[in-house]
Amino acid sequence: MTSVETSVNTHTTSQADNLPPSAPTTPDPWLARFIQYLRTERNASEHTIDGYYRDICQFVRLVLAPDGQQPDWSSVTSLHGRRFALELQKLDLARTSLQRKMSSLRSFFRFLVREELIEGNPFAGLQTARAPRRLPQVLSVSEVDRLLQAPQAYWAAHSPDDARDDAALRAEFAAARDGAILEVIYSGGLRISEATGLDYESIDFLSGSFIVRGKGRKERLCALGKPAVAALRQYLVARDKLGLATRRQRGALFLNATGGRLTARSVQRSFKRYLQVAQLPQDCTPHKLRHSFATHLLNAGADLRSVQELLGHASLSTTQIYTHVSPERLIEAYAKAHPRAR
Repeated sequence: MTSVETSVNTHTTSQADNLPPSAPTTPDPWLARFIQYLRTERNASEHTIDGYYRDICQFVRLVLAPDGQQPDWSSVTSLHGRRFALELQKLDLARTSLQRKMSSLRSFFRFLVREELIEGNPFAGLQTARAPRRLPQVLSVSEVDRLLQAPQAYWAAHSPDDARDDAALRAEFAAARDGAILEVIYSGGLRISEATGLDYESIDFLSGSFIVRGKGRKERLCALGKPAVAALRQYLVARDKLGLATRRQRGALFLNATGGRLTARSVQRSFKRYLQVAQLPQDCTPHKLRHSFATHLLNAGADLRSVQELLGHASLSTTQIYTHVSPERLIEAYAKAHPRAR
């Protein structure tokens, strides 16, 4: 543990309260102020804040103060940054992880420049190898269909014969809830955290739309297809029948078996069993439904700008990764457009 993680400093309690859950209650005061800045001015998620905190502490531990002394941020030079990059390479990290860590330090020192603690950003001119841009792995339409049907198939095989049995009601609830959340993720192109963060009042069943709060707490409008609307209605009946919430009760939309908000970790655990039922690779993740959503829309002729809005991407270049074309569509486009294709 470094001094930035364990030392006792004379700073206010409010600074400590601004830190991520993984942080101690007595951090470096400048790091505490940076975390507060991320939360209040940048609207960063707790996951993002925790990542910044860990990356900065790793820099202190490996380079700036390996002896456990209090870090002196004003003494940091570009040589410290290069050494940090070398230390990270020794850990055999992926290039994407190395880039993220260097970006975290670049942002932190940019903040210190803004606060006039230092005059220049020692990480500003440091370049890291650009990671290759890989195409997202997607499911075919038929594979998505199998996956969306998997919750009902799984719980039908694991439910007691007596429909009045409490275990049968819980199986019915789990099947309806998990089927609904997968339908919503695919229908709206959601991240798993966005789906679990939905509230009942965010859904407009008449228009088939809903409001999602994504990264940076930015809100966007997403669409619900008819299968997703039907699945949600079935789920609301099931949770009402189990006594967890009324059909129109405000608050968390997707609930666990005790009535609390469903977590992303719970969805991921359940997802594994549904992959097995659907006979899909076990390395598939719920996020692939988001990738599939974007790819299927573009393959069907949706324009890139609309898909960008639906995904909540700040930059169009982020959405362009989904514009890879399937061989079938490529041949079809050639046959239709080329004057001597036939």
